[in-house]
Amino acid sequence: MFGFDTAVIAGTTHSLTLKFALTPRQLGLTVAMALIGTIIGAMSAGIPGSVGEAGNLRVLAIFYVLSALGCAFAANWPMLLIARFIGGLGIGGSSVLGPVYIAELAPARLRGRLVGLFQINIVLGILLAYFSNYVIGTLGLGVNEWRWHSAWPRYRRYCSW
Repeated sequence: MFGFDTAVIAGTTHSLTLKFALTPRQLGLTVAMALIGTIIGAMSAGIPGSVGEAGNLRVLAIFYVLSALGCAFAANWPMLLIARFIGGLGIGGSSVLGPVYIAELAPARLRGRLVGLFQINIVLGILLAYFSNYVIGTLGLGVNEWRWHSAWPRYRRYCSW
């Protein structure tokens, strides 16, 4: 979800601009809000991470879900900014705690390989984001197309259907 979350905004900028009548500056802030959250999340993840990564990774997973739902159902631009910031906190925190947790649990002979796979999965998530942007863009969903970009791939894994 890390890589996906980072790149999915690329497919939503046009629809977001139309839906919320954003100026170029507001659109830039909308895109940057997740990155601001990422910086703060990465810088602050070490503090609670020193207690234990597993529980903190669960909290960060909740941030991903809250961000997905917040982006999908944002009634106004400030709500969207808050949801993107929360998602950024999840991205930043998981970018620090994920590899540490993997390295702690992995046997010494597999440690580097598994942490490397973490990085490959980020890139794979980015690739999937651009592919899903293309697919959703071909569906002709109109001005609310951005809601599908923001939420569908994140919460579909929690649905039984």
